[in-house]
Amino acid sequence: MVEYLPLILFGVVALVLMLGYPVAFTLGGVSLLFALVGDWFDVFDNAFLEALPSRIYGIMTNETLIAVPLFVFMGVMLERSKVAEELLDTMAALFGRLRGGLGISVTLVGMLLAASTGIVGATVVTMGLLSLPTMVKRNYDPAVAAGTICASGTLGQIIPPSIILVLLGDVLSSAYQQAQLKMGIWDLKTVSVGDLFVGAVIPGLGLVAMYLLYLIGLAIFRPDKVPAAPDLSAQGSLARRVATVLLPPLMLIVAVLGSILAGAATPTEAASVGAVGAMLLAWQRGQFNMQSLREVMQSTVKVTSMVFVIFIGAAVFSLVFRGFGGDDLVEELLRNLPGGVVGAVAVVMLLMFLLGFILDFIEITFVVVPVVGPILLAMGLDPIWLGIMIAINLQTSFLTPPFGFALFYLRGVAPPEVTTSAIYRGVIPFILIQLVMLGLLAKWPQLSTWLPHLVYRQ
Repeated sequence: MVEYLPLILFGVVALVLMLGYPVAFTLGGVSLLFALVGDWFDVFDNAFLEALPSRIYGIMTNETLIAVPLFVFMGVMLERSKVAEELLDTMAALFGRLRGGLGISVTLVGMLLAASTGIVGATVVTMGLLSLPTMVKRNYDPAVAAGTICASGTLGQIIPPSIILVLLGDVLSSAYQQAQLKMGIWDLKTVSVGDLFVGAVIPGLGLVAMYLLYLIGLAIFRPDKVPAAPDLSAQGSLARRVATVLLPPLMLIVAVLGSILAGAATPTEAASVGAVGAMLLAWQRGQFNMQSLREVMQSTVKVTSMVFVIFIGAAVFSLVFRGFGGDDLVEELLRNLPGGVVGAVAVVMLLMFLLGFILDFIEITFVVVPVVGPILLAMGLDPIWLGIMIAINLQTSFLTPPFGFALFYLRGVAPPEVTTSAIYRGVIPFILIQLVMLGLLAKWPQLSTWLPHLVYRQ
């Protein structure tokens, strides 16, 4: 019984979370309760908890994590500056007269917002408020409209600068070093947030391309589901409108991602460029003032505080889990699975997918990845490939009925005529596309590893 205490701890944490208790305090509180009981029965060494202050100090002094509040600030500032509204209007004017044009517009705007904000919930809600009523009014099939918005909104999970990639990069870096030490490698290699950013470019753009192909296919074979909207043409010069609306966000994306790809800046430095650029963009649109700055800063502090409190709770959980021998138990279970490393990866991906129904990506990154990451990487997996697989897997769970977070976000803002069943039906083709991308990555890991090797390891 004692040897299974780590799994019981994990199960109790999941159960308490399903009851609706805050994640950070659940992780810390349940873990400390298990530690207290374990100490009482002399099956837990409290020396493990003595490492907590150094863990917290390591979080506080981690320069990589400075990118989190900066990217959050950038995303919230862009959300307040009405970039999404103007982009949707302009794209609708550009593509609206084509069958499927509104769906294509939503997908492209979702891609641009993902590359400039990286905040999934905000993107889904914003596009749901702005475009879903228009698409339904223009006789789009409600399921297709809802599915397109949900799928496009979750692109922020994989297209840089994604906050999940920032957090994954930091966690995988530590896991990769642990794995190398286990393998007896003392000349340690590293994996950075920049590696994951670059590695996500091809899979992320590949998903966008497959979304667009699906919509074009509907326009050809089921035109009644995605009709044209001839009255959405822009007033005045369309070319001028496209230039004034599209160029500033594109320049911001190029400044942030281009500086990383060119090796001119670290992700943290690029995040500061993005934060300043977002303020300039808001100012250019007449949306920047002290009141808006105060509101954006307050939102940034709230989100950042939530992330770091979860970080601390996850650190407590990790120490108690290890104190009960959880690492050894998980390693034994994974290594004894049929299929070797393939079986281990499949089980871990399935576990993360299911946990994505009840946990946000932040909790999964901080709780699950530190446990399974070193074990999988010690089996010889590429850390960049593993990080991208995890990101797309979590993106898929965000879309999957009945618990996908993106579905809840859209349900909260969808008009009454768009039913919950329509939302569920609409995301199914996009879930299949996600699974195809996971399959392609599993078959050809070079889709995620080729570009980082080209950029950083020439």
